[in-house]
Amino acid sequence: MKTLLIALLLLGIAVIHAFDTCSTDKCKNSCKNRCGNKPDESYSCQCNVHCERFGDCCNDYSICSYIDPNLNDVTHHGSPDTDSKLHKAHNNDKSDTSCQGRCGERFKKKDPCHCNRKCEKHDNCCGDYNKVCGGGASESSYRTGNDISKDEIKAVCEILYQADVNKAEESDITLHKQEMSQNTKLKEDLCDKPLYQFVNENIFKRPTYKSFIALLNNYDRKTGTDETFTEEEIEEQNIFIQEILKTKVMKELFNFFHKKGLYKEEEEFVDDLRKMWFGLYSRSSGEQDSSGFEHVFVGEVKKGKVSGFHSWIRFYLLEKKGMINYHSHNYDGPWTTYPDVLGKQFNWEGFNKEVGTQIIGSSPEFDFALYSLCFISRPGKKCTISMGGHEIDIQTYEWTKTSYNNGRKYIATAYPTF
Repeated sequence: MKTLLIALLLLGIAVIHAFDTCSTDKCKNSCKNRCGNKPDESYSCQCNVHCERFGDCCNDYSICSYIDPNLNDVTHHGSPDTDSKLHKAHNNDKSDTSCQGRCGERFKKKDPCHCNRKCEKHDNCCGDYNKVCGGGASESSYRTGNDISKDEIKAVCEILYQADVNKAEESDITLHKQEMSQNTKLKEDLCDKPLYQFVNENIFKRPTYKSFIALLNNYDRKTGTDETFTEEEIEEQNIFIQEILKTKVMKELFNFFHKKGLYKEEEEFVDDLRKMWFGLYSRSSGEQDSSGFEHVFVGEVKKGKVSGFHSWIRFYLLEKKGMINYHSHNYDGPWTTYPDVLGKQFNWEGFNKEVGTQIIGSSPEFDFALYSLCFISRPGKKCTISMGGHEIDIQTYEWTKTSYNNGRKYIATAYPTF
């Protein structure tokens, strides 16, 4: 009871301070009477739920904490040292007469002008379309999958599924799934044995596997630690991209995007893949401590928990070294051959993964193609795919804090969900 009274007292004090009046000049550096207000360029700091994400909160922002104490970690990855200009650029209300923050936006009848690929054809582009979105002769500053239907996504996924000749055969992998967990939050080790009973490591000698594995030791798993690439590591990235582009899987993906008008040339497609996957950004306190590739395929540790980590190859290699302790599984897909999908719980050298889904037995190029397809076609949404007649969703998230090529977004994460 005493603890509750103290908490209520502190909350009351916070409310009083939050709505205390102040002079115009002082309010520019304070959250008094400004909690929850929209971003305002005339102020030097901000007081809404997005300021933590963009690193421009006022020093007394804590007085506003009662408004929304449960910030979503997916959409508030921010760094406290982010330039406040980023906040202004991303959070100002979108103007219905400008393309700022609207490149590739779906057609809306109520809008007086538009910012997608078809606006030039219909002569209804906003005045700054060419400047902001790279319209006219070049559209390389943005790409959008808005015109891709759900049926088209499922159809091309079946094509990729059939094209994955480098996937593991049924005899290449033997899993020992053991116990299924009913409550993944308990962090209980229900399995005495490793998940992988046998893997035919000869498949790792194939060029795409070999070049993929070479990338796995190029990262520090702890967020907040800046990543730097040596010339050798950059070359390893180039080799990986070159190898996967030789495969039918990636050729089919490019052909699909090319026919949909998203990429005119393969060179543009390759450049976009390289930047969206390997471009560095700040997920924690570091300046450049993360990337889509590291998060999805290598895995990270943030706030004492495993984050990302959706590669079966990475899991097997670490489990073989005794660095992964498999606890249980909570989802087993309907596939009887590979690729298959498994949701599981595990501990990575003292750090737990509550629910980690991985496509099992797929080739690196298949995972890379599938996640790229869903990220480009359904960024930040669930993307329903089909493999061998069975459907499952792929969830992707965009990294919204920073961008490249005048507005294109990095991959924050991508994974199967059920």
